Amino acid sequence: MHKPPLPAVVLLSGGLDSSTVLAMAKAQGYTPYALSFRYGQRHAHELLAAQAVAHALGAAQHVIAQIDLRPFGGSALTADIDVPKGRSLNDMAHGIPVTYVPARNTVFLSFALAWAETLGASDIFIGVNALDYSGYPDCRPAYIAAFEAMANLATKAGVEGTQRLKIHSPLLALDKSQIIQAGLALGVDYALTSSCYDPAPDGKPCGGCDSCLLRAKGFAQAGLVDPLRVRFGLT
Repeated sequence: MHKPPLPAVVLLSGGLDSSTVLAMAKAQGYTPYALSFRYGQRHAHELLAAQAVAHALGAAQHVIAQIDLRPFGGSALTADIDVPKGRSLNDMAHGIPVTYVPARNTVFLSFALAWAETLGASDIFIGVNALDYSGYPDCRPAYIAAFEAMANLATKAGVEGTQRLKIHSPLLALDKSQIIQAGLALGVDYALTSSCYDPAPDGKPCGGCDSCLLRAKGFAQAGLVDPLRVRFGLT
């Protein structure tokens, strides 16, 4: 007997990584439920990108949860702090950048956990990857493993044994060029995505923030032109 696709919650920021993960979840036979956040980020254009990607890739449902991390400050993405521009790859490899949002992935995964439990889903997908290891403490393999262990102690379904939660992080061992190639093979339209930490009101990427530079490096290493730059006439 044919089994219906299992539901999975996919954290979707609208960026390159999370869009690729959404496509991966679907390719693996899951029914993806996309979860994004309006968390007080200064530049919320990414949510328009998330909506476009969720629609294009056929998410069963796309929820934008409303939370507010601005009262805590501490990040260039939520407070009146300049987004760093023009940093070298060596600079990016050391220290925790000011674009780190305190505990953001923990907050996001907690919401995903809640939705997974109500959906009866045992799977959550998140797009953390190797390029974030050094700078973002909540993108490391040890963190993902620890959250998964905690999650299975923290829910009614876990305690009753009706659900064993698995957090999938399929990009952990991939660099940006490998992520891009994987996504293109699965039909991801990267022109719909938004990676920039400081975009213009129309979504035009700044080209100088860490995220833009890492994205540009990924497309260059893959020998490809970024369709988002083509879309905005930047090539």
